[in-house]
Amino acid sequence: HDDANRALMGSNMQRQAVPLLRAEAPVIGTGLEARAALDSGTVVRAQHSGRVKFVDATQIIVERGNLVDGNFQPLEGLGENFEFLGHEPIDEYALRKFERSNQDSCINQKPVVDVGHFVEAGDVLADGASTDHGELALGKNILIGFLPWNGYNYEDAVIISEELAIKDTFTSIHIEEYELEVRDTKRGPEELTREIPNVGEEALRNLDENGIVRVGAEVHADDILVGKVTPKGETELSPEERLLRAIFGEKAGDVRDSSLKAPPGMKGIVVETRTFSRKDRSDKKNKAEDQETINRIKEKFQTEIDGIKIACRENLIQILNGAVCGKILDEETHEVLIQEGKTLTEKMLSSIDLMKVSASSVLARDNAEAQEKAMSLLQVAKESLDHLTRTMEKEIDKVTKGDELKPGVLQTVKVYIAKKRRLSIGDKMAGRHGNKGVVSKIVPVEDMPFTEDGRPLQILLNPLGVPSRMNVGQVLEVHLGWAAKVLGFKVATPVFDGASFTEIVDELEKAYKKTPIVDYVMEPDNNRIIGKAKLYDGRTGDAFLNPVTIGYMYYLKLGHLVEDKIHARSIGSYALVTQQPLGGKSQFGGQRFGEMEVWALEAYGAAYTLQELLTVKSDDVMGRSKIYDAIVHGKNTPIPGVPESFRVMIREVHSLCLDIKTTGDK
Repeated sequence: HDDANRALMGSNMQRQAVPLLRAEAPVIGTGLEARAALDSGTVVRAQHSGRVKFVDATQIIVERGNLVDGNFQPLEGLGENFEFLGHEPIDEYALRKFERSNQDSCINQKPVVDVGHFVEAGDVLADGASTDHGELALGKNILIGFLPWNGYNYEDAVIISEELAIKDTFTSIHIEEYELEVRDTKRGPEELTREIPNVGEEALRNLDENGIVRVGAEVHADDILVGKVTPKGETELSPEERLLRAIFGEKAGDVRDSSLKAPPGMKGIVVETRTFSRKDRSDKKNKAEDQETINRIKEKFQTEIDGIKIACRENLIQILNGAVCGKILDEETHEVLIQEGKTLTEKMLSSIDLMKVSASSVLARDNAEAQEKAMSLLQVAKESLDHLTRTMEKEIDKVTKGDELKPGVLQTVKVYIAKKRRLSIGDKMAGRHGNKGVVSKIVPVEDMPFTEDGRPLQILLNPLGVPSRMNVGQVLEVHLGWAAKVLGFKVATPVFDGASFTEIVDELEKAYKKTPIVDYVMEPDNNRIIGKAKLYDGRTGDAFLNPVTIGYMYYLKLGHLVEDKIHARSIGSYALVTQQPLGGKSQFGGQRFGEMEVWALEAYGAAYTLQELLTVKSDDVMGRSKIYDAIVHGKNTPIPGVPESFRVMIREVHSLCLDIKTTGDK
């Protein structure tokens, strides 16, 4: 029921939906939500059937087994292919907690099972970002009304109830990454430190001994995240500094502050810091620390290796005790470990290193089944040990080699900062029908229009957003959403096989019998229209003249948040050639006053405003420092000078071999 243009926008905007603090699956879906969530890879699924043994926020442990006559039967022994050699028959699932996505949103997995639950292979164990019990959940089911309200929803603007902000309905968490590189410069290496020149103790209160901000610290704009100093060159020193250094010798004054600071508009909490560094071979302290780490790694893996060897030996003794063997050979030297024809005993098998037995050995000459089982067990044990040894070597290698960094970079520090974003004026929102809008006003709950049984609406949309856009699907969604919410069921309306108009009206009739608010009959003379309800103004208590379409719509908050876009500049950086302010938020730039804006001021006759914009506010280098001085000292503003762009133009004319001179005031 949506025009192709709006259907395209609706699909596109579902990609931009921000994962919310609490996900909620749609009441009106397509039936594909579960499939989309499972295939996205964000949910944790059970690999095998079993019973949930342990659950917390960070991991789920499932005991392998099956249901037999309604009772749980755990797996016994080592499994069909000896996969439980050296450990219990359990599956462990680690959950991702508050990780940053590439869109700076937050990935957090939450368990949906409880201890004692039986799960089949493929069942959902934990939800990811934007999933609710294994179903795609990008937004919230919201009670909306199509009603103009004091012009605040003019031109696709959206009016929201304060309830949505207070209850954190559309609140989301965003995690940003900030990076600082420590380089080796011509004047010496840069250094991470909290000893920063000309910085007070107050600014350093959250830094550790290496100058890195502590996890849990609240940071605001311009706070130091990572302290770093860079060696100064002789050229950077002022004459006074040179004199002082000549008198007092080389002092700490030969470094300058090059710390990483929080950008403008920042307010958040440090959730993680990571340091990557090359190994310093000469540092004895580093060597000792590395050796300690390597010993810990070896100890951890040795425990697992010993467990596998013991389990392997015990099970082989069970299989082979009393069997008559053929030749048992050493894999490397091919020497005979046990002579052919011997009857194997526990003592014999314990006396040899079973991991060195070659694949051509005959462990049970007269029992083919025992021979196959024993060789299979040995093979699995060897593969497990190989895998563990390789993993251990990789971890040790990482400790000894250090991290891979770009040439000239000694260290890299990454700081992750989490922000809580409540719904605010200027945020972009949308339904699933291409019906997007920007929040224009947050209205107190008591002022929102309410139904006859006292329910205040949560969002008010402009009815003019429907006819010309031809996305009538949103209206049908609202009708069916009301019926589904009142009657307590969920709807799957597949794309080309959705609920028909008569089915929707039938459901509205059932809902009316339970909660007589939204109409299901068409009697315009009696002010009764299908899908509409009588509403009352929250401020006056009077009923609105006409009935209003109300119901539940699935509404999303999109990634275009006003906090990321809002920007202001006073004095900042200037372009090298033109001396005009840079552009864009990332450069802390200014707003471009283009040709058409100039024409507007010319037409208006605002000559002084225009002169100021084209000179002191832009590229009159002398003028802007003079006007700054005048503002600071409370003097009258001086007369603007010559813009730098005029000089650039003259140089360009010179480059064309045309001699052009400025001749003063003549």
